[in-house]
Amino acid sequence: MIFDAHCDVLMKLWLNRTLSFYDSKELHVTLQSLMNINSKVQCFAIYVPERVPEEIRFTAALEMVDLFFEKIVARFPNVKFVQSKADISALADDEIGAMLTLEGCEAIGTNLIKLKTLLRLGVMSVGLTWNWANAVADGAWEKRGAGLTQFGKEVIQQLNEMKRWTDVSHLSEKAFWDVMEIAQFPIASHSNAYLLCPHPRNLRDEQIQAIIRKNGMIGLSFVPYFLSENAEQAAVLDVLRHLEHVCSLGGSRHVGFGSDFDGIETTAAGLENARGYENLINELQKRYSETDVEQFLFRNFYEHLPQ
Repeated sequence: MIFDAHCDVLMKLWLNRTLSFYDSKELHVTLQSLMNINSKVQCFAIYVPERVPEEIRFTAALEMVDLFFEKIVARFPNVKFVQSKADISALADDEIGAMLTLEGCEAIGTNLIKLKTLLRLGVMSVGLTWNWANAVADGAWEKRGAGLTQFGKEVIQQLNEMKRWTDVSHLSEKAFWDVMEIAQFPIASHSNAYLLCPHPRNLRDEQIQAIIRKNGMIGLSFVPYFLSENAEQAAVLDVLRHLEHVCSLGGSRHVGFGSDFDGIETTAAGLENARGYENLINELQKRYSETDVEQFLFRNFYEHLPQ
């Protein structure tokens, strides 16, 4: 079973309404591929591209929620909307859980009601920024490198109260440390180890250890330039390198995978789409016990769900 913490299928379906989630060759993640790899939970991110005008971003987010329910959940009987451990445990062997997440608070502007609306619609994890600054915090590429705003702190308080994940992927370092002070359920849905690949989106060892101390989760990404400085040569074994490093820091029960499929234009060798999980599993089974492999692929994220 596989629990993948991040993909951008909703963005692609929103940009091109002719695509079919079932088997479109333009998608990295399709229902067909998820069934082939025995996926159990796939997180679907609401990501509003930065070129979308500010005044219609919330509408765009709602349209992606609508696509999630109409084009994915309602259309395929074996795809079930999940919001908790209980929902996932209730899935039949041939059913796949679909979970909603938000990538970046640009869609909510400075309006807490918009956030609450998305949470009530079933968003279970909220990434605070994309790569730039917004009303919540600075992102990883923002040169200013500031931390959380007062509004950002209110956002996290809301996530704590409603028992949702606070996702630190894409944050500036200062914002990351601000989040660690107040978030009860922190994760990095799609980030890797900075020591192995010094990209601004990756986590330094102290950050990895902080997430572990807070009983959080790290979803290792398959993005080539998060895996290796030689991005064009990135491959499955690079994912193993990052996994081994997180485990060496005490993170064996705090690490899983957040592919970022459909949010990337280039892919690592052997991980060209969701079916590449088969190659990853083959390599994991050579190196780890059956229990560890199950933890990495599914159980770690499942066990860290806040509800």
